[in-house]
Amino acid sequence: MKINSTLQAKELQTEIEKCWDISGEKIRRIEADYDSNKGAPVYTVAGKYSSRGWTEWTQGFQYGSAVLQFDAQGDPSFLEYGRKATVDKMAPHVGHFGVHDHGFNNVSTYGNLLRLMKEGKIPPNDWEMHFYELALKLSGAVQAKRWTKTGEGKGYIYSFNGPHSLFVDTIRSVRALVVSHSLGFAISDEHDIRINLLDRAIQHAIATADYSIYYGEGRDSYDVWGRAAHESVFNTNDGNFRCPNSQQGYTGFSTWTRGLAWAMAGFPEQLEYLQTRSDEELAAFGGREKIEAIYLKAAKATCDFFIENTPTDGIPYWDTGAPNLHKMGDYLGRPSDPFNEHEPVDSSAAAIGAQGLLRLGKLLEKSDPEAAHKYWQAGLTVSKSLFSEPYLSMDPNHHGLLLHSIYHHPNGWDYIPPGHKIPHGESCMWGDYHLRELALYLQRIINDEAYYTFFRCIQD
Repeated sequence: MKINSTLQAKELQTEIEKCWDISGEKIRRIEADYDSNKGAPVYTVAGKYSSRGWTEWTQGFQYGSAVLQFDAQGDPSFLEYGRKATVDKMAPHVGHFGVHDHGFNNVSTYGNLLRLMKEGKIPPNDWEMHFYELALKLSGAVQAKRWTKTGEGKGYIYSFNGPHSLFVDTIRSVRALVVSHSLGFAISDEHDIRINLLDRAIQHAIATADYSIYYGEGRDSYDVWGRAAHESVFNTNDGNFRCPNSQQGYTGFSTWTRGLAWAMAGFPEQLEYLQTRSDEELAAFGGREKIEAIYLKAAKATCDFFIENTPTDGIPYWDTGAPNLHKMGDYLGRPSDPFNEHEPVDSSAAAIGAQGLLRLGKLLEKSDPEAAHKYWQAGLTVSKSLFSEPYLSMDPNHHGLLLHSIYHHPNGWDYIPPGHKIPHGESCMWGDYHLRELALYLQRIINDEAYYTFFRCIQD
C-alpha cells in the first residue's frame, strides 16, 4: 500500500461524523426490517441483512453497534436498544461452550456497556454493573474451558472445528479471558483446582504467535515475514503441530486477509492490556520482557505483511494467494477495485486491520518513533479509504454500513450481483461493527478523550 505520511487524524473528522450519521440510520433500518426469528444477521444479500446458520457469532456485533452509536453521538435511544437487547438476547452466548467467539459477542455487548458505566457515560447503578460483571466473568471462563494441550505442555483455545484446531481469529477472543481475570475470576475445575485465566490467555496468544504467524524462518516453502494461517492443525494424541489449513481462505499456504487482520488487531490490544499488569504478576508466566517480545514480533510481522500485500489505498483482496489475482496485472500498484471480474476485495479485513495498525503505532511512539509513524500513518491511510466511497454505504435502502466485504468465498456464500462474476457491494455485521469501532477510536483521539480500549470496562 502507499502510505500517506502527512495525513492527520483530525482531517478525517468530517468523514467520521458523516459515518456516524449514516450508521444510526442503518441500525434503525435493520431493527425495523430484519426478522430476528431467523437468527442473528450475518451479511447482506442484495442490500438486505440475512442470516447464515453456522454459529451466532455476529449477534454481539449487532447490539454492540448500537452501544457504540450511543457512545459516539449520545442518543439515548441507541443505549436503550443495545441495553435491552443485551439483557434479552445475549445470555445464551455467555454460556455457549461450543464456540470460540466470546470475545466477539460478549465483550462487544456486556463489555461496552460496563465500560460506559465506568467512564461515567451511563449513570452508576450497582445492580446493573454487577450484572455486566457477572456475565463477563462467566464468559471468560466458558471460553477458556475449550482447551487443548500442546506437545510443549502449553495449550490453546480450540475452534468450533474441534480440539485439533487453532484459529487465528481467536486471538481477539482472549479479550474475554483477560477481562474475566481482571474482575477476579478463575476457572474452578475438578477437585476445585483453580485455573488462572491470564495464564490461559497468554498461552493461547503465544501458541497463535508460534503457529499461526510466520516469520521467514523456514518453517515451510512459503514462509515469509508476516504470513498468517487461518487454522493450525494439531495431533490431539500427542499435542504436536501437523500443518496449516484454511477454512475461509484459499489455502493454508496463502494468507486469508481477514485472519491476518484479526492478528493485526489482537496482538497490539493485548500488548496494551499487559501495560495494566504488574511485573510481579507477569513473572509467573515467563516475565514481561519475554511475553511482550513475542506479541510485538507477531504484531509487527502481520502489520508489515498487510502493508506489503495490499493495494495502494489500503483495502486488501480477500486472500493474498487468491488464484485469479495474476489476471489483474499490477493490482498492488493501484487502488483496490471491488468491481473487477477476477477476485473480491474484503473491506472488513481493512476495518479490523486499520485498528491494529493504529494501536501498534501508538504503542511504539516512545520506543521506536520511526516505526510508530509508519504504522500510524498506514492506519490513517486505510481509514480514509474506508470512510469514503465506494466503501462507505450512502444508499439509505442498503442495510450495510461498510460495502464490499466477504464472508466465505470458497463456500460461495457471498452474493454475486446479476451480470457479474464475483461478489461485491455487500456488507457484513463484523465489518460494520469494526468500522464503527474504528470511528470511535479515532473520534476519541481527535477530541482528546479517553483512549478507547476493550479493557476500560475493568478500570475505575
